[in-house]
Amino acid sequence: MKITIIGGSQGTGAQLASLAQDAGHEVTVLSRSGRAPSGVSTLTGDAADPETVSAAVSGADAVVVTVGGAKGVPHQRAAVTRATVKAMQAQGVRRLVVQSSLGAGNSSSQLPGPLGLITRVALAKPLADHNEQESAVTGSGLDWTLVRPTGLTDKDPTGTWRALEVGSEGKLRGSVPRRDLAACMLQILTDDSTVGKALGVSS
Repeated sequence: MKITIIGGSQGTGAQLASLAQDAGHEVTVLSRSGRAPSGVSTLTGDAADPETVSAAVSGADAVVVTVGGAKGVPHQRAAVTRATVKAMQAQGVRRLVVQSSLGAGNSSSQLPGPLGLITRVALAKPLADHNEQESAVTGSGLDWTLVRPTGLTDKDPTGTWRALEVGSEGKLRGSVPRRDLAACMLQILTDDSTVGKALGVSS
């Protein structure tokens, strides 16, 4: 599979690029820095620029958006995601997986105890960005999946995780290692049953 990762220079995106390459996929990473795990194809540029994103997704079988916020740039995630959606529509690329955050949409109910309220208050600005981002995804007409992790850590991966829709039985925990989230996202890319779903993910 040819996978393009938008924002894969570090964090979850870099972990996903490494895992996907190890699994035999052809991986391209687009980022401002041009950094990526060894052996992965890289493109350097602004992921909110339509022409740059169009070149990155051309020929891809699937696209993953893992961008974070940018200092001094309001709603960076939403801007990048909108550019990605438009590029995919123009290029005829269907499969899209987007990293959002638990607390976006109606997902704060999945957090244990008082964490739901704390998250909505403490992360109001990033969640507003994620909500706008999610709207771009759900209205895209593409084969999308939203992934909403709990708190991300750099702890050693456990090799297991929980992925639940809102309303599913059970609660998510407060964190998940980035490597486990990346493994979850790689699995989701080839799981058609996740299309059109928003999944909260934790350890």
